Order: sequence, then structure tokens, then C-alpha cells
Amino acid sequence: MELLNLIEKIDQADPEFKDRISPRRDAIKNMTSFGSKVAIAALPVFFASLLKKAYGQTLSTTTVATLNFALKLEYLEAAFYNAGAASTAVQAGLSATEKNYLTQIQAHENAHVKFLQGVLGTSAVAQTTQGQNGAYDFTGGFNTTTNTVTNAGPFADVLTNSATFLKVACAFEDTGVRAYKGAAPSLLGQQVPLTAALNIHSVEARHASAVRQLLFGRGITIKPWITGANDTGITQVNGNYAGEDATVQGGVTITSLPGVSGSVSTNAATESFDQPLDSTTVAGLVAIFGVR
Repeated sequence: MELLNLIEKIDQADPEFKDRISPRRDAIKNMTSFGSKVAIAALPVFFASLLKKAYGQTLSTTTVATLNFALKLEYLEAAFYNAGAASTAVQAGLSATEKNYLTQIQAHENAHVKFLQGVLGTSAVAQTTQGQNGAYDFTGGFNTTTNTVTNAGPFADVLTNSATFLKVACAFEDTGVRAYKGAAPSLLGQQVPLTAALNIHSVEARHASAVRQLLFGRGITIKPWITGANDTGITQVNGNYAGEDATVQGGVTITSLPGVSGSVSTNAATESFDQPLDSTTVAGLVAIFGVR
């Protein structure tokens, strides 16, 4: 369990952690020894409350802003998967395997929301501030001038066509991975929030790979990892993949290095490294869905 591992890591880095959360010290002891009766579904909320109690008063302004931006993205993703689960048309077009994967991703995204809300406490941005009174435009047609949902964007059938739903899910997950990577530097010096964000980041990466695998199963030429600038075949999301065709890392030209057969290919060079996205760029990309 990632949460239990995280507790152990925090305790190693901060020996006073259990004292900080007293009188819940016994609860931590029981959880890390698997003796707790706490339901697995409640762990994200429970753990977030412990983090808030132990470190909530020390979060820097930058950290709060970074975590709130992450929360905005999680609001969007959770609402997206919730809407897909509630759509009879989308559900009718999904296979049993696809439904199982998406149900798991839905649960994860909702857990991420609860977790970040718990860590931020009263500093958490409200979902009602997003979209039009909290409603998103999953078609990508949100009017950022009037802040209204048009449902007339390039993905107009996203909630009636399972194929479109999976493609938009792919773009969301790929962008989310890059966003968390880009946010990491803003959390340096705040070890607990940084560790928590990195734990979410790894799960988002698994989501991206899973959705890509589902698209491959539908006959779409796509890999679990990103090849080049945009390998989804959806030109409307080119901006979400800008920079992913980089072949130079840390000043080293990857294609000049020896590979399995000859030099490393351009495809292999781009697939081997993911590029971060800064919050300003991400904000511009998700604005068409109602993230503000």
C-alpha cells in the first residue's frame, strides 16, 4: 500500500512525526503494522487529516498554490470519469475490461481529490469556482471570456461516444503526468507534500499507460508511452504534447548514443524521457474544459 509506505518514509525522515499527530500515535502504529480496522476506502481521507494536523501550519504560500492547482486538475479528472460512469451511452460502448479499468481510475481520481482537500484544509480551492458554477465542458468548448459551458467544442460527442471518451481520457492523463512533473520543483523543501505529489504522479502515469493500452486494444496505433510530439492522432491536443519530441536531455543528444542496433532511434529517444509542463502552460491547455 502506497499510503502505508509513505507513512513509514515520513517517520524515517521526521522522527517527531508521530509526536506531531499525538494523540493519534497509536493509530499510526496500528496502520503501519496492518492492525487497523480502518476501511481501505477511507485511508486517503484519514491520512490527509493526519498530514494536515502534522504539517498543515507549515505549508508555504507556494506549496499551497501548487497543491491547489493539482486539486483543480484532480477535480476535472474526477468529474470527467464520474460523468463517463453516469453516461449510459458511454457505458454501452465499453467492453467489460474497459469498464473495469475506468472504474478503477475513477476511484483513484476521487481519492486524489479527497486527499488534497484534506491536506489543504480550509485553504483548498472549492470545485464550485471551476467551470460554470462547478460544471465542466468536457467537449473542450468552454467560453473563457464569459465563463460559460457551450458543450460545442471539438469533442462534442465525448459523453455519447466511448471512443471519444477514451481519447479525451488519454489526453487528460498524459497532461496530468507532465503537470505533476512540472510542479515538483515548487515543492522542494516541503518533503511531505513533495512525496505525496510524487506518489500521485506515479499513479497518474499508470493511468496514462492503461488508457493507452485500451486504445491499442481498439486497433489504434499507440504505445503505452508517448512517441514524438503527439502520437494520439488527435490534432486538437497537439499543445498537450509540445516538447515531447525532444531528443536532447541534460545537454546530451540521445540519438548520438549507441543503441541496441546502431545509434538510439529518434522514436526511442523521445519515448525514453517525459517532459514536464509548467503550471501556466497547463492552465492554458485545460481552460477549454473549464479549469480556472
